[in-house]
Amino acid sequence: MKKTHLTETRFSNLELSDSIIKGLKEAGFINCTPIQDKSLPLSLRGKDIAGQAQTGTGKTATFLLATFQHLINDESEKIKNPRALILAPTRELAIQIHKDALALSKYLNLKFALIYGGTDYQKQLDKIKGNVDIIIGTPGRIIDFYRQGAFTLENIQVTVMDEADRMFDLGFIKDIRFLLRRMPPAEKRLNMLFSATLSYKVTELAYEHMNNPVLIRIESEEVTSKAINQVAYCPANEQKIPLLLGLLKQHQPQRSIVFVNTKRCAEQLDDYLQANGHKTAMLSGDVPQEKRQRLLNDFQENRVTLLIATDVAARGLHIPDVSHVFNYDLPQDVEDYVHRIGRTARFGASGEAISFICEEYAYSMPDIEDYIGEKVPVQAITPELMVEDVIKPERREPRERVMQRDKRAPRSEHKPREHRPARPQPATNQASTPENPPPPQTQQPA
Repeated sequence: MKKTHLTETRFSNLELSDSIIKGLKEAGFINCTPIQDKSLPLSLRGKDIAGQAQTGTGKTATFLLATFQHLINDESEKIKNPRALILAPTRELAIQIHKDALALSKYLNLKFALIYGGTDYQKQLDKIKGNVDIIIGTPGRIIDFYRQGAFTLENIQVTVMDEADRMFDLGFIKDIRFLLRRMPPAEKRLNMLFSATLSYKVTELAYEHMNNPVLIRIESEEVTSKAINQVAYCPANEQKIPLLLGLLKQHQPQRSIVFVNTKRCAEQLDDYLQANGHKTAMLSGDVPQEKRQRLLNDFQENRVTLLIATDVAARGLHIPDVSHVFNYDLPQDVEDYVHRIGRTARFGASGEAISFICEEYAYSMPDIEDYIGEKVPVQAITPELMVEDVIKPERREPRERVMQRDKRAPRSEHKPREHRPARPQPATNQASTPENPPPPQTQQPA
């Protein structure tokens, strides 16, 4: 893999323990990325950090390494309660942070609790009641367990908020403040906040609940990675599916994500792609947690190489070797564009980001280009890019209608009148009955 976003600074030159350096070397980490180079020297000396960097540039390793070293330094105080809390906005991101934490702490005597909603309630509760050093999870369930008295926040020495802007988007900010106000004062903790974007409300949060943090920002021209080749096409709405099929045929992506704006569009696209020979997985906000994890595992293990997703998958997921990202629908939030295309070109690899400037969402492109500070080249739609014989899938019944019908199952099981079992009746001389008979009356035998 070509490393294009590494600095000359080596991890071995930082104030990290030999055990941490050993784990880094085994994981293949030798040189720092820019965000690591700027943040770690400060955080390793106890300085609070509010860092902004594009996705895939090593923010997770930055706060994990600083957390580990801080806890190692204070390891003489054997505290039987969590000493660090790492908050993430989504279950997927929490799972990924936990996975990275296990890899980088291979030679450390640290215990972790992974806490998130949707599944494994009792298992997680039992885990957090044990002697864990670091809690990694989403705010809702962590608060649930805290209110049950499963753990205390009185001994927290390190606090991390990852994807802080997403915390605001998902309405978690009250939960975060609830937790922060029950910890030791900010000056008695190491506090780190990381996000792909640092908006005014995020920096306000940082200054309110952190100890005079240093703001570390990337330059505006680096909002999107130079390793991502961005192109766009301007199809009419009816051209989008033939064009996508043609581009998939031409590029033959190793592993790709197609982003859409709505669940309904995801379902329609999933049907079309499967009907035309593509094995796909679909990820939207209402997919149950266990199924979501199964879909992501299938994608990561190459059992499925094409993932259709709404923006629920745009942030916090580190899926290696995503070669292509397709914006089938342009996002309506400019920041989501950066998060989406950041799923490719991870850690210095190259990638392709292909966007459709269609009739419905074309208005988003000028704002996107203003935000990323560059023009996205537009290419012509040539005939060879369009698949002519698109196979139409069988019409899918809307999921909402299916769910409503299922709720009414006892009533809806009744068939139309002509299919009901005939009610036993005496023989009659009548050759026929009216189409809409009057209310039943006592019939006299013939």
